Amino acid sequence: MSACCHSHPGENDLPPTKVFRRVLIVALIINAAMFVVEMSAGLAAGSASLQADALDFLGDSASYAISLCVLGLSLRWRSGAALLKGVSMGLFGVFVIANAAWHAHVGTLPGAMTMGAVGTVALIANVTCALLLMRFREGDANMQSVWLCTRNDAIGNLAVIAAGAGVFVSNTGWPDIFVAAVMASLALSASWKVIGHALRELRQTSAAPIIS
Repeated sequence: MSACCHSHPGENDLPPTKVFRRVLIVALIINAAMFVVEMSAGLAAGSASLQADALDFLGDSASYAISLCVLGLSLRWRSGAALLKGVSMGLFGVFVIANAAWHAHVGTLPGAMTMGAVGTVALIANVTCALLLMRFREGDANMQSVWLCTRNDAIGNLAVIAAGAGVFVSNTGWPDIFVAAVMASLALSASWKVIGHALRELRQTSAAPIIS
């Protein structure tokens, strides 16, 4: 009965900003490590989708670092950081499309087994981050951008695993190219949403009266 009436000291007693900071640090470490692992595997296997996913891990690491820098600052600063991340997500999408087009042009045949194995490890990493960040998905543009990045990564990992199976069955690189293109479209869609949210917040802060 006492357990229902009295809370124990712990993470739930901390202000949301402090909890979010701890979660971001954990997510940053996971994503930085996965960038190294997945980029190495992607280059070795010649997989456009693995390379795209690795760059996504790198972008998320930068996103988490930026979020940590502006955490606790005014909404204007946080919205500005979200706008920067939204633009970077869009640039990532454009780069992935260009990289996929190059692989299609040269006719690369990626390593299917490597794609499946590394994609599975990446999925576990991103699901872990998504579960940690889920409680913050309805926050401001900065928090929302972090959640969208992580959600898209988990979806992308499933697609990479499927692409590996497709490459194995078809003995062509087209499933890999297709998944890279899908990941690029996810990045562009999330970029549009984050930029729109951030711009609305920036307009609100600009219109707010200044209290001296």
